[in-house]
Amino acid sequence: MSESYERVRVLWPDHLGLARGKYVPASLAQNGSHHCTGTWALGYDRGMTPETVGSYWSEGLPDFDAKFDVADLRPSWEKNTKVVVADLTRHGEPFSVSPRTALRKAVADWRLLGYEPQVGMEFEAYIFTPDGEGGWKPLETPGAFVYGTGPSVDPFGLVDAIWEACHDAQIPLESVNSEYDSPQFEFTLRYSDALQAADDGFLFKVLAREVAHRFGLVLSFMGKPISDRGGSGLHINFSFLDGDGENAINDEAKPDGLSDLARFCIGGLLAHHRSMSGLCAPTVNAYKRLRPASLSGYWANWGYDHRGATIRVPGERGAAARLEHRLSDGAAVVHTAIAAVLQASLLGFTQSVEPGPAEGGNGLDTIDATVGVPSSLKEALDELEADVDLVNAVGADLVAQHVAVKRTEWERYLAATTDWEIREYLPFL
Repeated sequence: MSESYERVRVLWPDHLGLARGKYVPASLAQNGSHHCTGTWALGYDRGMTPETVGSYWSEGLPDFDAKFDVADLRPSWEKNTKVVVADLTRHGEPFSVSPRTALRKAVADWRLLGYEPQVGMEFEAYIFTPDGEGGWKPLETPGAFVYGTGPSVDPFGLVDAIWEACHDAQIPLESVNSEYDSPQFEFTLRYSDALQAADDGFLFKVLAREVAHRFGLVLSFMGKPISDRGGSGLHINFSFLDGDGENAINDEAKPDGLSDLARFCIGGLLAHHRSMSGLCAPTVNAYKRLRPASLSGYWANWGYDHRGATIRVPGERGAAARLEHRLSDGAAVVHTAIAAVLQASLLGFTQSVEPGPAEGGNGLDTIDATVGVPSSLKEALDELEADVDLVNAVGADLVAQHVAVKRTEWERYLAATTDWEIREYLPFL
């Protein structure tokens, strides 16, 4: 794509995972952009939760700023445009409810101990097409199969178009394949340092959905959009480089090749499993994906190359050694979910939390684990608020803002009459 550009698309992740921002002329890009703090009180329905932390409700909903270095401008998938993921500030200080602020803190906390977090992500998503009645239905792909490629699984050529757009935007898409259920796909992004990886993942979701819209399709990262098909996860793979640039997850002297750091990280993730769900599975819908025997990250368990475990330890060792955290789904705010994973791991490392034995069951009809995620978003938010260590590590303001808006979301759900209720009861009552 040409280096010339007329405008800059300034984007930043909000508490709902939405890409907020503005287009600004290239000539004014160095000034950043200004936005209303009331944004942080908004739900998906555009309703506002009063007195939400970060909204400055009682002060008239003033501005905060989206700032960036012009050197960080990136190629875009839109013509004559550069794109950038901005940091958020207010009165010159990092904005405490910003997911990117939380991730910067997590990275800085690990750096204080001499480690550089590295992250790679796997996104799963379904494709929907208009149903002719103003709604959406799953794209029909009768020739589809797991690990499929080509027109039989992608008749519109959407995956090809996403691949091309990622190339133009320099987003490191590493692999794509169809998943077990149709029309579901997995998109894997290449490893990078944690903040770069989060920015890439955030922009990838925007790009992929916008490319789908050009085809008249919807690409949904929702955790469980189709009740009788598998859910869609966001798998966060991570490791750490030590001061010598070596992978600190790896330890050739150990029988399983895992360092003490790796074991303690697993222990921290297990210890904070239930509370992490409030950030990593932040919708009502998420708990329809997180069920036993679903290979989804339901259980507080870990295992060697085990997809029935929330923390999977892939078989690679050496430079490729890593931990894979499988709790999140695509509705999670990418920066927040990574921050939660890194901070829970850090708590485990600094407190030397042992993980216990690896999962011995198959994760389907046999299971050793006894602790699962909460049964609903409400219970997950309760667990999150009660986990003071994790709250303080991730950021108390961010968690308070998140919980306030999500409790309003839960109340809207309780008040809504669902299609299931109509189908189940209307003919008889």
